[in-house]
Amino acid sequence: MNYQFTIIVPVFNEEDNLIRVEQALVDYIKIANKKAKILFVNDGSIDKSLELIENICKRQPDFTFISFDKNRGLSTAIKAGFDYVDTELVGYIDSDLQTAPEDFNLLLEYIGEYDLVTGVRANRKDGFVKNMSSTIANSIRRAFTHDGMDDTGCPLKVIKTDYAKRIPMFNGLHRFLPAMILLQKGKIIQIPVQHFPRIAGTAKFGLWNRLLGPLVDCFAYLWMKKKYINYSVTKKDNE
Repeated sequence: MNYQFTIIVPVFNEEDNLIRVEQALVDYIKIANKKAKILFVNDGSIDKSLELIENICKRQPDFTFISFDKNRGLSTAIKAGFDYVDTELVGYIDSDLQTAPEDFNLLLEYIGEYDLVTGVRANRKDGFVKNMSSTIANSIRRAFTHDGMDDTGCPLKVIKTDYAKRIPMFNGLHRFLPAMILLQKGKIIQIPVQHFPRIAGTAKFGLWNRLLGPLVDCFAYLWMKKKYINYSVTKKDNE
């Protein structure tokens, strides 16, 4: 099939959510603005997630998966998804379904003009500590990156695959996707999307991950930015 859009779904111990994820994504594929397929990335789950993913992919022709030998972290799962994508556009959504797949259509409306379109969670349904730590972490990140984004942790994004594949790997990558596109001289925009409370499973990030972790990652980003290689070819042989 001539797929145009691959949605990456990182999974780590989400056995209680995966049937809901399957149905939500099946429903979305029917209304997607682009011909879409799904790529699960099993991040070394130790529950029944991999078994469920395998069964889902057997009964859903638009679903595929890759699986790690052990837990490698969200950034690695996203980067591996980028590496395996073969469509012109790539998206990303968390398997907790706190964002809605149908909102990908809102982001896709802007992807022609922009190289990354990210959601910003309107009326977030998280607790006080999670909301406050995320607000502080986003402020710290903006001070370092000047990316202008209010909510880079929003697990709903669409990126042109050419740009996604040029993003270098490092831990904490998922917090810096807009900044990494800016380093490539790409254009980015944020669009309000829906947000819902987690219904099943448990959150994978604690206070360290949301607050102190991003601060450490900012220094890694500054080092990488200084070393980053960017170029454009203006002419080739036989042209």
